[in-house]
Amino acid sequence: MVGIPVELVGDPELTLRLLAWILAGSMLGTMSGLVPGLHANNFALLLAGVAPSVPGPPLFVGCAMLAAGVVHTFLNAVPAMALGVPDAEMAATALPGHRMVLEGRGHEAIRLSALGSLLAVLAAIPLALPITWGVTAAYPTVRDNLSLVLATVVVALVASERSWRAGAGGLCSFVLAAALGALTLDLSPDAPLEAGGTLAPLFAGLFGAPVLIDAIRGGGIPPQETETIAVPRWLVGATALAGALAGAVVGYIPGISAAIAAVAVLVFVPGNAGDRGYIVATSGVDTANTIFALFALVAIGQPRTGVMVAFESVNAPLEVPALVSGVLVAGVVGFVLVLTVGDAYLALVGRMAYWKISAVVLGGLLALSYLFAGVLGIVVFVVAAAIGTVPVRLRARRVHLMGVLIGPLMFDL
Repeated sequence: MVGIPVELVGDPELTLRLLAWILAGSMLGTMSGLVPGLHANNFALLLAGVAPSVPGPPLFVGCAMLAAGVVHTFLNAVPAMALGVPDAEMAATALPGHRMVLEGRGHEAIRLSALGSLLAVLAAIPLALPITWGVTAAYPTVRDNLSLVLATVVVALVASERSWRAGAGGLCSFVLAAALGALTLDLSPDAPLEAGGTLAPLFAGLFGAPVLIDAIRGGGIPPQETETIAVPRWLVGATALAGALAGAVVGYIPGISAAIAAVAVLVFVPGNAGDRGYIVATSGVDTANTIFALFALVAIGQPRTGVMVAFESVNAPLEVPALVSGVLVAGVVGFVLVLTVGDAYLALVGRMAYWKISAVVLGGLLALSYLFAGVLGIVVFVVAAAIGTVPVRLRARRVHLMGVLIGPLMFDL
């Protein structure tokens, strides 16, 4: 298999076969990204269970899985914005994006997310090697002081709130989510799906259910207006670059999510970025994370994402040129798909009674929770949904709910 990338250069048939695998993976990533509340890691673990039995060269299968992960990070913004139901990576983006949709600026929000992801791909690839060298050198120190790093992040997030009430709400949200994570993350309940776990019901409850419950009483999605992006091009580019750099942190340090990194990034982005800058930054972090996770696997031998765990499950060779080429192709495919599918998704949701959509999606999240964690998953979903209402009611950022992952890591629970 080591010789395949060289053969690809002079063998059009092999090149076309690889492209077909990448496109097939991209279609899988599209379908998973459009499922409300489906976490990329759950999807990747399902792939990991199936992939070893897929006939094909391990490199080609690995490229397909990597492409699925990249495209998922493009398309998962669509249900986060249209329905307010994210997967874990887009958790904190759901509120700003959904808010723009409710203001009739959904087409602009989708284009901002697509640009953030695509520009992050283009920036992350040339930056991957130098950043990998630097992070590899610092990694032992970070690993030995991970609790301190995570505690600093938590303090900074709470301190960034705009009022004492919001700060107290953020701290309360973090503590409750951390306790829930400590009690449930390590559980392995009997469930219909072997690649299950409590992650899906946790994030569906914390981030999806509160928005849907409020939406049942809401007035639905208004007509979407112009597609014009109302921020300067330089600000979009600067925010996407900052997101790509933060993606390196997410790719190497466990517990730091795309949403948390995006909050930190906006401190260093000039100008009044607001919701638009947050969408670009978070999308950039999420997509760049997939790329840096690949280089983290090469550099330190640690799979930092579910996609990389699935990649290892097929014993795919780490042929970086071929894999990076697949990432580039998947990035372009994801960019085109999120614009076309995203607009159609918004149009479809806009034509339907929104309370009915909310009720159906809530039922779908309950079913998803059962599939991944059995009866316990439904209990976790309900408890998580109750905790998910805390920051909304206290006017704090929902990013504090990421304590569900940070808390157990910080206290080594």
